[in-house]
Amino acid sequence: MTSLSSLLKGGLLLPIIQAEQPEQAVAVAKAMQQGGVTAVEVVLRTAAALDCISAIRAEVPELLTGAGTILSAKDAINAKAAGAQFLVSPASTPDLLKAMINTELALAPGVATPSEMAMALELGLTELKFFPAHLAGGIEMLKALAGIFQQVKFCPTGGVQLNNLAEFLALPNVFVAGGSWLSPKDLVQQQNWAAITELTRQSVTVAEQSRVRHSRVA
Repeated sequence: MTSLSSLLKGGLLLPIIQAEQPEQAVAVAKAMQQGGVTAVEVVLRTAAALDCISAIRAEVPELLTGAGTILSAKDAINAKAAGAQFLVSPASTPDLLKAMINTELALAPGVATPSEMAMALELGLTELKFFPAHLAGGIEMLKALAGIFQQVKFCPTGGVQLNNLAEFLALPNVFVAGGSWLSPKDLVQQQNWAAITELTRQSVTVAEQSRVRHSRVA
């Protein structure tokens, strides 16, 4: 099974797309790609989500496209059938983790506690989504976890914004940051794709500068 970090090839942002129609999802994906991101996560929170994944794969094939909000084995199977290249869940249970692993897709299951992290480790999973990052302790929690779970890398999601992005990405146990700040609902409803592109470009710049500063310190 390929790791998510390998698929991302150094990409530092994993923005979320929640769309009501495939056409809307494709427009958001294109706007984000023009801003410099190389991967997106389409969340399974709308009736059209699976069709949105398929549409992005067909119309923006160079963009790595995954499925988020995986809550069941059925979700995992359907997401793979729709063309998802990786899976992300907001939580973890033994059955859900096994179902996601069985798809043989790259994955980042959601965890918020050390016990959940240990459970994922028992199944050989070392790239995990830390969610909800802000409410679960944020940057200080990730710092505390670094010494205990030394082999684990995290994708913090939930409360990550442009104003704290650099702080999250500066942590050595963070390999990518996710969130919905790149596609605010008002901009999507206004079809202001140029604004989404600009917001994405700003975020990519912050991410890249943060990682450069971190590498110099290291």
